[in-house]
Amino acid sequence: MRPVEPLVLAGRFVTLEPLAPVHEPGLRAIADPELYRYLPELPQDFDDWFAGARRSADPLFFAAVVDGLAAGRMSAMRMDLPNGVVEIGHILWGPQMRRTPAATEAVFLLADHLFSLGARRVEWKCDDRNVASKAAALRFGFTREGVFRQHKIVKGENRDTAWFSLLDREWPARRQALIR
Repeated sequence: MRPVEPLVLAGRFVTLEPLAPVHEPGLRAIADPELYRYLPELPQDFDDWFAGARRSADPLFFAAVVDGLAAGRMSAMRMDLPNGVVEIGHILWGPQMRRTPAATEAVFLLADHLFSLGARRVEWKCDDRNVASKAAALRFGFTREGVFRQHKIVKGENRDTAWFSLLDREWPARRQALIR
């Protein structure tokens, strides 16, 4: 698999852009603590998170830009290039992005890009209590593989992690279904 570079991925409803200072106001405005429930950080950690995320190559963060404003974020992470495995994660959609064609397209754009780079396997992991994230993974065509019990500690609590995957041989059919 070729490396994932910080580049712009443009769609009809959303553009994924490498995280940059211009995205700060839109992302900072996503401050509802409930949206951070399953993420490792909290809204009050934004300054530290943003500084670290802008420097990070893995995870490599993208801002989801709608109508010129960052309406959410996501990343390519845990990149295992020799084995062709990468995870889509750290997804945080603001209110104007949640349950919209832009959200679907954002995941599609990143997955399509990863497979075009030679990914054999794209993963989706989330807290097993995160019903919305698990439903989204299934809607995008990921296959549920199981739960890693007490996989990690997040915000001082044990986290059971639900694992999903999408394989390169599955992507052409899933890609066409998402396009339709």
